[in-house]
Amino acid sequence: MALLRKINQVLLLLLILTLCGILYKKGRKGAGPGHQADEVSEPPEDLEDEIPVVICAAAGRLGATMAAINSIYSNTDANIMFYVVGLRNTLSRIRKWIEHSKLREINFKIVEFNPTVLEGKIRPDSSRPELLQPLNFVRFYLPLLIHQHEKVIYLDDDVIVQGDIQELYDTTLALGHAAAFSDDCDLPAAQDVSRLVGLQNTYMGYLDYRKKTIKDLGISPSTCSFSPGVMVANMTEWKQQRITRQLEKWMQRNMEENLYSSSLGGGVATSPMLIVFHGRHSTISPLWHIRHLGWSPDARYSEHFLQEAKLLHWDGRHKPWRFPSVHADLWESWFVPDPAGIFRLSHNR
Repeated sequence: MALLRKINQVLLLLLILTLCGILYKKGRKGAGPGHQADEVSEPPEDLEDEIPVVICAAAGRLGATMAAINSIYSNTDANIMFYVVGLRNTLSRIRKWIEHSKLREINFKIVEFNPTVLEGKIRPDSSRPELLQPLNFVRFYLPLLIHQHEKVIYLDDDVIVQGDIQELYDTTLALGHAAAFSDDCDLPAAQDVSRLVGLQNTYMGYLDYRKKTIKDLGISPSTCSFSPGVMVANMTEWKQQRITRQLEKWMQRNMEENLYSSSLGGGVATSPMLIVFHGRHSTISPLWHIRHLGWSPDARYSEHFLQEAKLLHWDGRHKPWRFPSVHADLWESWFVPDPAGIFRLSHNR
């Protein structure tokens, strides 16, 4: 009887050990994605030195994205990780362009942006429909797209970088600031905005000050605006301050009250950022955002001034891959031909 009891005890112990083993294996399998996230949260040394650059790739503008990437990669020795963000229908073409061109050596990740997050948040606007494209709002959702980096650079696709991107990445963000931008009143003297008819550089040009909600913000309409097309962001501050939620709140308020539109400053993605980051952003060196090159086909700048610039931005309607435009030669020198032959330049200059 005693022997039988011992055998039963041994069998019970073996059964318990077997069950523990099975549960452990299941736990390991179930924690797959979580385990991967744990590895990301404690990055290896080379990841700590990595500079993440987020740039969008819209279907009709892939050539712009590739030129921007080429200029960044060619002008630095830093370890760059490009996060190329696109909609589902462009992802395979983005990969093909990179892998079948001179860009094949870059480090990159292709990130799909799901436009359903914007449902009920964008007011229809017929004056400039291109500004309502989903990828214009990617900058609102950076923490949802990029998880393992403390600091991130976001760039519009219509830029060319002539300096070392490490300098931009080293921009100091003040304590409590989630982002750094270039103020529109800090343009170098050589870039005379008086030649750019209709250009807005104050809050008055972006927000409808006839509305009580805007007046109640207490922001002077003569306050200098800033451009979110080049941004250095602190992801920890962004998440702690719930910046994405704040931006979405103002998008929804605009749906209800029409507080801003593209018929004002031409920036339905800019206006919410002007509100949320008012008085709470750091500044980028003016030479790291020489903009408005796409504002007018007649406003040209001296070659010396353009050579001194670290980053050139063709914001506006007149893009350097189309005609008419200005200083297109500076952009074309970084153009990477489309392996599929779909994206073509307009040479009628």
